[in-house]
Amino acid sequence: MDSSLHHLILSILIGLIHCSFDHHHHYGYCVLGAGPAGLQMGHFLSKAKRDYIIFERNLGPGSFFNIYPRHRKLISINKIFTGRRNREFNLRHDWNSLLSDKPDLLFQRFSKEFYPSADAYPLYLSTFTKELGLRVRYGVDIGKIRAMQSANNSYILTDQHGSDYTCRVLLVATGLWVPQQVEFVGSDLVEGYESISTDPEDYKDQAVLILGKGNSAFETAQSILGKASHIHMYSASPVRLAWQTHYVGDLRAVNNELLDTYQLKSLDGLADGSLEAVAIVQQKESERSSRRTNSKRRASGKERRARLYVTLAELLDSTNWKNSSTPRLDDVLAGFPDDNFALRQPYDRVIRCLGFRFNFSIFDGSACPPSSEVAKGRLPGVTAWYEGRGTPGLFLLGTAAHSRDYRSSAGGFIHGFRYTVRTVHRVLEQRYHNNPWPSTKLQITQLKSWILRRVNEASGPYQMFGVLADVVLLQNSHCEYLEEFPVQALSDFSSLSGHEVPKRGLLVVIMQYGLNHTDTLGPDRSQKDWIQAWKSKFLHPVLYYYDTLPTEQDMRRRPSGWHLPRPKAIHHLIEDFLTKWDAPMSHIQPLRRFLEHCVQTDLRAFYAESCFKFALTHHKPPAFCLQGYLKQQGVVGNSQPPQHAHYSGLMPTELESDTSDVHPLLPPNYLTQAGASVSPGLELDF
Repeated sequence: MDSSLHHLILSILIGLIHCSFDHHHHYGYCVLGAGPAGLQMGHFLSKAKRDYIIFERNLGPGSFFNIYPRHRKLISINKIFTGRRNREFNLRHDWNSLLSDKPDLLFQRFSKEFYPSADAYPLYLSTFTKELGLRVRYGVDIGKIRAMQSANNSYILTDQHGSDYTCRVLLVATGLWVPQQVEFVGSDLVEGYESISTDPEDYKDQAVLILGKGNSAFETAQSILGKASHIHMYSASPVRLAWQTHYVGDLRAVNNELLDTYQLKSLDGLADGSLEAVAIVQQKESERSSRRTNSKRRASGKERRARLYVTLAELLDSTNWKNSSTPRLDDVLAGFPDDNFALRQPYDRVIRCLGFRFNFSIFDGSACPPSSEVAKGRLPGVTAWYEGRGTPGLFLLGTAAHSRDYRSSAGGFIHGFRYTVRTVHRVLEQRYHNNPWPSTKLQITQLKSWILRRVNEASGPYQMFGVLADVVLLQNSHCEYLEEFPVQALSDFSSLSGHEVPKRGLLVVIMQYGLNHTDTLGPDRSQKDWIQAWKSKFLHPVLYYYDTLPTEQDMRRRPSGWHLPRPKAIHHLIEDFLTKWDAPMSHIQPLRRFLEHCVQTDLRAFYAESCFKFALTHHKPPAFCLQGYLKQQGVVGNSQPPQHAHYSGLMPTELESDTSDVHPLLPPNYLTQAGASVSPGLELDF
């Protein structure tokens, strides 16, 4: 056969193979949505070299931020200057960057503003995608998702062109983008936050009623505050201030200027009531002012829109509004419950600002996660490890998974869900690839300094307080340290992490606010005496010690407001004004005593002279000497032997004495030389 024919046949076969792969639509992991949560998961999957694809219905990443917030200012802080060079610490105050291995791939490259413009975020996400080489298919609008009935619980996704994609694991990161609406009489007369004009001039000298009291409502009010004649806000829920509740989804100070004008009585105000109970009616043309009055208004350029009136639906005669939103104005005015009804004046506009809900419509019955019991059913229900309830292999990421910590932590926001996405990835690695949860093996004498470093630097537990915690598995002379485990899944620890709980038990290190809520700015707002650390109100570390793993029943029966069941022992590190838990007497020494109680071991650090003495006079020297000095890792001498001996404290009662952990004259690296981790009381910036 002619060699050219061989080449032709070979080329055809190669083309057929390529064509076959081009139309191969089966993936190990399908990520739905190229927003921050989807791209964050894409990074972890790419780093682990998994078979994945990210589907995005729009032509670029982060399309939500091309529209919202409508007035273009983000309320996620972008604090660039912290006085530290520690990347992990700085993420505590960077609420926009995603996690990656590139130290310069941060949002601050695109904006230096403390409250940045939303326009910068899609640019950041686009750069994040390109620099990390993430696999994203744009213009693929998944309109139907169904489960494949098989042992592998695969999912089939169908796009706008009828093409099917099959994946073993489905990761839904579509966020919340469907406007939340409430049906009531006259709701068709209401404008939506998603479509209103953002030009303040369009509201000049108009009376505006805003339905809602969240950030989108106050953002809208703030933008027109200097143009509207008066602004009223109405909803069933009272205003919740983020600086009081510690929940970043509540009203932020950057948007709350209307509270000033309300409390200082400058025409604006807040009213409470159920939306379902009200009716909004429009003044009929025949009931308007006389033609003569209207002609004067037209001549002066002051003609108004049709006025809108608010009343209670139950007070309207049903025959007047059964098929119309325009009953007689006399009937409306006559129906006011009292003559000083707060919303009795007419409005030029009524604007709905009620937030957003998850799009359940793309799931059929076999794949649809149930609505959660929180957030009025706007969010899907998920397990403690963010898997849809009743939908094995389908996980919710980002804001869509916020039902687990709704109104209690930051899981609905970028600075929170970048960590919960990493949590989901670790669960996937253990379940599908037998890769256990990453852990660090430590000598028991290193535990105190390691915990102190984590509570002073780690950003994950700090941002996801009460949700993600470090777990320490205690063994005889060493321990295993696991970072950022979801505490609500503690009863399933072994199956999710791939680690067994040893007989010595475990420690849980978590950040939490106090349960005793008082005046946030009052004189007694904080504790200063470490003996009263358990009364701390601000964010602070808490250690729980369990000799056995809590059961699912224990988790259900935990005290109200507690993140975990009652432990065998508990320790609070007292809140600190600087959020630096490095004070020798107030923080470090009480922590050491608690750990010694849990592990039944002396955890103090000693100089070589002391260890030499203990080796000669004690059957069992302290653990620090066993793991340091006796392995030839003791602290070397210096040029001042008398001073060295003095600070070594060579006295018979040393083991029983209650000395401070850190002396100001000790060399800064004495713990490292002795084989222990460096305490975060000695700040290390990387």
